[in-house]
Amino acid sequence: MKHLFLLDPNVIYLNHGSYGACPREVLEASQAWQLEMERNPVAFLGRRSAALLAEARRTLGGCLGARGEDLVFLPNTTHGVNTVARSLNLQPGDQVLTTDHEYGACDAAWAFACKLHGAEYLAAEIPLPFQAEAFTDRVWRAVTPRTRVLFLSHITSGTALILPVAELCRRARERGILTVVDGAHAPGQIPLDLDALGADFYLGNCHKWLCAPKGAAFLHARAERHPMLDAPVVSWGYLGEALGLAELDAFTGTSLLERRLQWQGTRDLSAFLSVPAAIAFQARHGWDQVRRDCHALAAETVRRICALTGLEPIAAEADFGQMATIPVPAMDHARLKSELFEKYRIEIPVTGHKGKMFLRVSFQGYNTRADADALVEGLRGIYGLGA
Repeated sequence: MKHLFLLDPNVIYLNHGSYGACPREVLEASQAWQLEMERNPVAFLGRRSAALLAEARRTLGGCLGARGEDLVFLPNTTHGVNTVARSLNLQPGDQVLTTDHEYGACDAAWAFACKLHGAEYLAAEIPLPFQAEAFTDRVWRAVTPRTRVLFLSHITSGTALILPVAELCRRARERGILTVVDGAHAPGQIPLDLDALGADFYLGNCHKWLCAPKGAAFLHARAERHPMLDAPVVSWGYLGEALGLAELDAFTGTSLLERRLQWQGTRDLSAFLSVPAAIAFQARHGWDQVRRDCHALAAETVRRICALTGLEPIAAEADFGQMATIPVPAMDHARLKSELFEKYRIEIPVTGHKGKMFLRVSFQGYNTRADADALVEGLRGIYGLGA
């Protein structure tokens, strides 16, 4: 399937998780939207954009188990986490609870928001090897009477773990605690039913595992939570909301969520409008089977490398998807990454957690078992391990 993508044929690309990779036809759909916009920017942005975006959100909602009215497009998940964190009216002494497996940029966003309001940002320790059955109770034991927000990754970035967040969302709702889920790696990698999941706010990228163009992400908010959100950039939607200016609806939209968050001034909307093309691409190419095959290849690769190094996997095979984190013997991180790329032409991230060193391997539809073989042989050569 690699011929359907634009990846360098001389590079073994095992890092889909970082920025994704967009199929040629989906990128062409994005470029077609750009060309259409340039034919008459006033008509496209000023008179058509709200309706076009609403239709794209409806299509996206169909594969997320969500209403299009509860979605807005954003450039990336980090943007969405910042939007939520800065919108909440945190008070001195409030606590935001997370885990020690969260993405650094989002940790920074919450730490900043908490410092601004005198709140605390606390992390529950989730030890490795990961035990999914113990996860919910371990996090819940860290909840206190001052816990206002529970912030969790659906799939962690550095350790690639699928966290069972649904039960925590349920418990938090019963206690009046807001839930914010970072689903950066979830759309396209695991099945989603956001309405059933029940998080108050869910952020996800479309440009990773859904294979949309770079800069396509979304924020999902439960209907009763829409009024809580404010945009980081205040624009025309706020004016239309205040004055009831119907002529603004064509580009700001008509709902509170749209008016506040969707229109952020003049910008390129082509990545957002191309999300339906990415969804159609995956449907046409049987992506459910692609995901199963990629997970099987990831699980096999974990087993092979752990057998080679003698190190134990950090999770059961059911606890990761197409992306897996594999422990490797300690050495200089930069050296390992450099040697894998310079000597073996393998693009893969080197990560770490609690003093342990890992490779995070991603398998997407364009990868083959030969790519996994190359990684195993590269590690064998770098570490001087026997055949």
